[in-house]
This record gives sequence, structure tokens and C-alpha cells, in this order.
Amino acid sequence: MSQFKICAMSGSLRKNSFNTAALRAAQELAPAGVTIEIADLSDIPLYDEDLRHEGSFPDTVMRLRAQIAATDAVLFASPEYNYSVSGVLKNAIDWASRAPNQPFDGKAYAILGAAGGILGTSRGQWHLRQIMVGCNAYGVNNPQVYIGGAAQKFDASGRFTDEAGRALIGQLIEALVKLGTKLKS
Repeated sequence: MSQFKICAMSGSLRKNSFNTAALRAAQELAPAGVTIEIADLSDIPLYDEDLRHEGSFPDTVMRLRAQIAATDAVLFASPEYNYSVSGVLKNAIDWASRAPNQPFDGKAYAILGAAGGILGTSRGQWHLRQIMVGCNAYGVNNPQVYIGGAAQKFDASGRFTDEAGRALIGQLIEALVKLGTKLKS
């Protein structure tokens, strides 16, 4: 397989975020030839059209847009807040999706999420799929990875220890590579 690059985004800025830890598990489980780079969303300003001047963006937003554009696919992980994605992730998507040269356009994406509740992030993931329709991106439908009861599925060092969940993340990455490769051809 030729090199396949994935930009990963965590909707949580928390130091010991289960969602960021789930993205690290995805990095660990990625097959040979697949690299997953986690984007830093911590310095993305709140969306404000006044910060755009003559089609340019703040430097941190330019960095994120370039990172997305340079990859073959995007992997999202987000906690669920009020039945939706986190404000951190929505803000980053709003910035990245502005014209010109919207980097999500025609790109494959996949979603996973970890939360304390039994449903994991199922409602938030559904909302994220709706958001990505507006970005003209193509989502992996299955498998769906909802990590419920997250506090019991990560060890003290932040390693995802649930074997069934690890297998699903591996399958999700394989499906993302398959869809991303198909879209590129």
C-alpha cells in the first residue's frame, strides 16, 4: 500500500481526554502504510468572520486547513455535549470549512467517540454526520465506534484496553482507508 495520511481531530482539550486517547489507540492500530496525525485545536480562535481579511485566515487556522488538505482522510473523536459535538470541534470545522479551497470537500472521514454514559457518543456522532454533509465530505457508515463507560476502558496511562473496542477501531481505520482510496481514484 502506498502511504495514506489521516488528519485526526479530538473535540476535547482536556489533558486526560478519553477521545484524544482513543485517537492515540487509532494511531497504534493503524495498518502499515497509514499515518494518523492528531491536529492541535487548542489555539484555534473562536470563529469570527472579522478575523478573516481579504480571504486570509489566522495563522493557526491556516495551519489546520493545510494539515487537513495534505491528508487523504479525516478521523474525528468528540465527546457528546447536549446531544451534539463539542464546541471545540464544531469551531474548528467552521473555520476549516470556509471558502476558498475548503479542505473537507470530497474527503473521506470517520467518527469515533468516548463518553461516560452507556450510549457513548451516538447522538453527537449523528449530529457530526449532519455537519459534514454541509462540507461535502463522505463518511464511513460502518463500523460505528461508540465507547460508552469510558472511565473503565482506559488504563491509568490513557491506553484503550477494551479488546472489542480496539478491534472496532482497527476496522474503522481500514474502512476509512478503503473509502479514502476509492474517492481518490
